[in-house]
Amino acid sequence: MTAIYHLSFSRLTNMILSFIILDWLLTRSIHATIHEPGFSGPIENVTAPLGREAILACTVHNLSTYKVAWLRVDTQTILTIHTHVISRSRRVGVTHSDQRTWFLHIRELRETDRGWYMCQINTDPMKSQIGYLDIVVPPDILDRGTSADQTVREGASISLTCAATGSPHPQITWRREHSKPITVSDGVQVSSLEGPVLNISRVNRQHAGAYLCIASNGVPPTVSKRIMLTVEFPPVIVIRNQLVGASLGTDLVLECETEAYPKPVSYWSRDNGEIVPIGGGLEPQKVAGSFRSILRLPIRRVTTSDYGTYKCVSKNSLGDTEGTIKLYPMQPPAMENRNVIQKLNIVAGKTSESTPFGAQDFRLQDYNKGVLKDTFCYTSMFLFIILINVVIL
Repeated sequence: MTAIYHLSFSRLTNMILSFIILDWLLTRSIHATIHEPGFSGPIENVTAPLGREAILACTVHNLSTYKVAWLRVDTQTILTIHTHVISRSRRVGVTHSDQRTWFLHIRELRETDRGWYMCQINTDPMKSQIGYLDIVVPPDILDRGTSADQTVREGASISLTCAATGSPHPQITWRREHSKPITVSDGVQVSSLEGPVLNISRVNRQHAGAYLCIASNGVPPTVSKRIMLTVEFPPVIVIRNQLVGASLGTDLVLECETEAYPKPVSYWSRDNGEIVPIGGGLEPQKVAGSFRSILRLPIRRVTTSDYGTYKCVSKNSLGDTEGTIKLYPMQPPAMENRNVIQKLNIVAGKTSESTPFGAQDFRLQDYNKGVLKDTFCYTSMFLFIILINVVIL
């Protein structure tokens, strides 16, 4: 019985001792876990523009005598250890806040700085976490891969291209200068088009002008390039009035409109092929626009030799054309003089007639009434003079 008692007591003692040892080990493990260094939170990813400064933050606790280091992940390059900069780059720096938050500074950012960075604590085993640095780059339009100024024949097709770089990759928008619409297939007109290529089929003269390639990616500034599209076509002549009548001694102006590119040589000639000379009464005048011009030929004090056919001729390297105007004589308005004289009066409150001399009204007045009135006056005066002579005598 005594032996059994001693055996039970011995087992109880061993169990109590085991619980004490286990508790001590757990307490020590918990204490070590609580007081060993670690990270208080993840590293936040950073986005910064090219040429500026980026700062990555790593927050730790219970650092004690341990050290924090920053590394470049892809190259396994040590940048900093504790407060010391290991990198040879003058752009890299390190600061801390009460040894809790450690900041990696990278100044004058380059595109090559984009990538993963590691914050490391030199425990055994080593503890680490990583964060990503993204570099955004404003758009830039490349000369190579972007269309220069273009010249194309009317009726052909053309493609304008625009190549741009940047991060994020830029979006390309096409617009016309001065907010003109872009004419696409089937005559549809739009204010803008998206994409690196602008296709124009069956080019006509209305497509001529400046086009803007605009690159943007949300990183200022937005950039653009101006591309000039020149459309070549042979001359076209439009004459509004092909028959013009004029009286002798009157003045008039003959007109014809021309459209052409390259710039045409335009002039007036007579039906016999003689070019109208410059100076004197005949002076060719040209009012220039873009590819349109108006050729004017003033004729002053028309004579019989001025009647006939006039040719408006226009030529360029792509062709030539001509239009004709026939100047024919007109009789002046008939002036009857049967005891009636036409007098010009401006009549107030009456609708005027439009004439080459302005807005005027012509009214006929009977001259006979005036003659009767004047005859009566002269007779009265004659009788009055005779009566005075009789009284004096």
